[in-house]
Amino acid sequence: MFRRAFWFTTGAAAGVWATTKVNRKLRKLQPDSLAAQAAGKAVETGHRLRQFAVDVRTGMADREGQLYEALGLTDRGDARELPPARSRPALRTPQYPITQHRTITPGPTGPTGKEDH
Repeated sequence: MFRRAFWFTTGAAAGVWATTKVNRKLRKLQPDSLAAQAAGKAVETGHRLRQFAVDVRTGMADREGQLYEALGLTDRGDARELPPARSRPALRTPQYPITQHRTITPGPTGPTGKEDH
C-alpha cells in the first residue's frame, strides 16, 4: 500500500514538473517573448561595445603618454607643428585639344537585305 502511494506521488510530481517545464519553454518561444529577448541582447551588446570603446580610448591615451615620455616631450604643447601643406601645381592642359565626339545614328532597321551578319 505504501509502495503504491509512493509511486503515485512520485509520478504526479514528475508530471507536474514536466508540464511546468514545457509551459515555460512554450512561453519563451512566443513572438513577444522572442522580440523581448532579441531587444535585451541588442542592448547588452551595445553596452559591451561602449565599454570596449572606452577601454580602447583609455589605452590610446596611456600609450600616447608613454610615447611622449619616450620622446622627451613632457608637455604636449612642446610638439613641433607640422609644416604647412604644399600647394599642388595647377592641372596641366592636355597636349591635344579635346574634340567633340561624333554620335553615330543607326540606319533603318528591318529586313532590307543590307544588314551585316
